[in-house]
Amino acid sequence: MEYFSVPKIGRAFVLRLDQGDYVLESINDLIKKEGIRDAVVVSAIGTLDRCILHMVTTTGYPPVEHFERWEDKPLELSSIDGVIADGKPHLHAVVADREKAYSGHLEEGCRVLYLAEIVIVELVGANLSRIYDKNNILKLKLISNNGH
Repeated sequence: MEYFSVPKIGRAFVLRLDQGDYVLESINDLIKKEGIRDAVVVSAIGTLDRCILHMVTTTGYPPVEHFERWEDKPLELSSIDGVIADGKPHLHAVVADREKAYSGHLEEGCRVLYLAEIVIVELVGANLSRIYDKNNILKLKLISNNGH
């Protein structure tokens, strides 16, 4: 286990997405426009009519992944959670149709049906990054001021 202490909570962004907006693409636009380096996504609700999530399907290594896709199907967006490190989001979502809920890694191409509301909180001075370890697994790391 490894953990990091964040010295300060910064700005909070409430992102409203309208019909036809794309979720991850809009989050990435906000990150770029506002210069967000490190943050957490703390809330997201809404509806989607197009969605792509990927999930692992095996316990071995390397993982085998499955991409679940919905096209022109009404979905409830119940949650998006994750960490933005060094301006790069790693986000997971929960969506549901009338029969069951699905969870996985949020991919580009998820489109808002009616509305979506997302809250992102900046972590000032966190200085996070993701680095591949010796087993080629991407790990969240604290980067010191000298780059190590």
